[in-house]
Amino acid sequence: MSMDRRAFLAATAAASIVTTSGGAFAQGKKYRACIIGDTKDGGYGHDVHLIFKTRPDVEVVSLADPDEAGRAQHAADCGAKTQYADYKEMLAKEKPNLVAVCPRTTPRHKEYLLACAEVGAHGFIEKPLCVDLAEADEIIAAMEAKQLKWSIGFNFRSTPLVQHAKKLIFENKVIGSVLEVRTRGKEDDNRAGGEDMIVLGCHLLDLVNFLFGKPQWCVSDITFNGKAATKENITEATEPLGPIVGNRINATYGLAGGVNAYFSSMKSRDGNGGRWGMDIYGTQGVMSIRQNIGPEIFVLKDPSWSPGGSDVKWEPMPNAPESPDQGDRLLRYSIIVNDLIDSIEKNKQPTINLNSGRDSLELVQAVFESYVQGQRVEIPLKERSHPLKRWA
Repeated sequence: MSMDRRAFLAATAAASIVTTSGGAFAQGKKYRACIIGDTKDGGYGHDVHLIFKTRPDVEVVSLADPDEAGRAQHAADCGAKTQYADYKEMLAKEKPNLVAVCPRTTPRHKEYLLACAEVGAHGFIEKPLCVDLAEADEIIAAMEAKQLKWSIGFNFRSTPLVQHAKKLIFENKVIGSVLEVRTRGKEDDNRAGGEDMIVLGCHLLDLVNFLFGKPQWCVSDITFNGKAATKENITEATEPLGPIVGNRINATYGLAGGVNAYFSSMKSRDGNGGRWGMDIYGTQGVMSIRQNIGPEIFVLKDPSWSPGGSDVKWEPMPNAPESPDQGDRLLRYSIIVNDLIDSIEKNKQPTINLNSGRDSLELVQAVFESYVQGQRVEIPLKERSHPLKRWA
């Protein structure tokens, strides 16, 4: 990523504010942004403390982190002018317009977001949204009561590549009519199964919701070391994310029109193998979306899905648009942040908002709920507390 391109994107972002009418910040006033991090509990996600650096209309005024060394390092990184050990003190004194909630661990997300709502701040939060649906409902109600705009870090879905893929699937019918959708987690050795589904599967389940609409039901099977998972197998993840169970998960979701979507994550001695992503099978071929740093999207134009010795080969997605480099620390979330600022100025919901976070979380919770009940469950879920907490 060259500095020339970065400067161009930053200028484009600034232009979107200048052309907005009626906003409080349309005449050159800068947003006051605060950063909430915790070096020893969730850290800073994928450099979430840097998300405002491509916006010349945003000034990072402060950063809070209870860890002194981490606080100093990350404040210098993002250019924060002041530092606090206590994020509540920071919010009360600095009175920000924008907040970035960086920790990737979920148990304190509700606490952070409700505190931000209390001071009337808009903002961005690292995924996953929170521990369970009851928390998600409370958070969203608090934000809606004050008409606050919040985005969440589903940065793969936001890319022009994925937006273009949706158009090719449904408008151009590049793979014909969709017959089924398969997704697999990253399947890291120490996270495969329940933790993988929460941490990285949430990106894939967000893609399911975005591309095909929210599923109508879910049925799942969960095992631990080859045997049916039991209450005794419930544990905490390797980082605080709420309870998990199982190191092999298979889940089926019912989409509109009788199409099924599948999610799987399984611990194996062979590891990930590059399968983390989504494959969409249609009557005329297959589209493959691999997460990686990309995402990378390819198309196989073969109705058999298995060309064997034929001349048909995987091809890059046709007419693929340029996207911000997901490996660039400054640009990883630029599309989401630009949309967030535009949404504040125009008083509309961000495209990728807290409802997106709740919808993805609901598909995760539905997997646990189905297994606990031993049957197919309807979506949306009636019970909003965590299924594994009730089971235990």
